[in-house]
Amino acid sequence: MVDAQDAIADGAAKDRNMKAEVFLPDDYHPADDEPFMNDRQLEYFRRKLLDWKADLLEDSRDTIEGMKDGTRNIPDIADRASEETDRALELRTRDRQRKLVAKIDSALRRIDEGEYGYCEITGEPISLKRLDARPIATMTLEAQERHERREKVHRDD
Repeated sequence: MVDAQDAIADGAAKDRNMKAEVFLPDDYHPADDEPFMNDRQLEYFRRKLLDWKADLLEDSRDTIEGMKDGTRNIPDIADRASEETDRALELRTRDRQRKLVAKIDSALRRIDEGEYGYCEITGEPISLKRLDARPIATMTLEAQERHERREKVHRDD
């Protein structure tokens, strides 16, 4: 599994290197007074997403190594149960992170295809504040709230 993750990280690095380099000052943050999703904003979000993905993959590698090292025989049944609970929680967390990596990959694809930053429902621009807080967002806040209200209504039926 680690080899596949390394391949993904290598692929991301190659993707980054093939694009024309966009100068981005270290203190750059997208602003509402510049053209929406210009090259600098796209590069800002691309880097943010790639850094987030790299962090998640590193955590995953650490978990795998820890689980390999952590396989031991614990004679005390309460201690063993506690360790099994910790493992199960860690695996659930990793599964959520795996799904998050897929969403990050999807956002990176939208950047490459010129669709990033626009609501998949309305086509309207997603606010820069929302994208900065949640760079994998695919809907404006209003569209997301409508979507969640509809989901809740259907769940309650």
